[in-house]
Amino acid sequence: MTITGSTVPALTIGVISDTHGLLRPEAIKALAGVNHILHAGDVGDPGILDELRSIAPLTAIRGNVDVYGACAALPATATVELGGCRIYLVHSVYDLIIDPREAGVAMVVSGHSHRAGVERRNGVVYLNPGSAGARRFDLPATLAKVRVAKGEVHPRIVTLLAAR
Repeated sequence: MTITGSTVPALTIGVISDTHGLLRPEAIKALAGVNHILHAGDVGDPGILDELRSIAPLTAIRGNVDVYGACAALPATATVELGGCRIYLVHSVYDLIIDPREAGVAMVVSGHSHRAGVERRNGVVYLNPGSAGARRFDLPATLAKVRVAKGEVHPRIVTLLAAR
């Protein structure tokens, strides 16, 4: 749900996904100073969650590689209200089982594909921060930062390492 003209203070959200057991120093540096972190699954190592929590409050879900241990206990999806906006996390956008607009969701965050991107459809922002972990598919290592102000989300992709 977005709150137009909200008096909620602006904040910055760090969005990361597909770390696959690797939290790069570049990611830690890029996330410094954020107000909240979202991890969209494929964590790979529960120690990463502890490191992220040392930076900012964390909301994390599991991905398809998180099949055992502490990461397997993470929820498959999550909804969080930040800065007056409802944000829905799902590892693969193809597993989305809600109608985001009907649910009052301002932004859907997903990972899985390792391809960073931002798309707006029917008043909802769809954000994939890409993969911040081990590089695969000749793609860059990326994450996203989202500025939330006046009940609106403004995402941008942050490149940690260029494509090979």
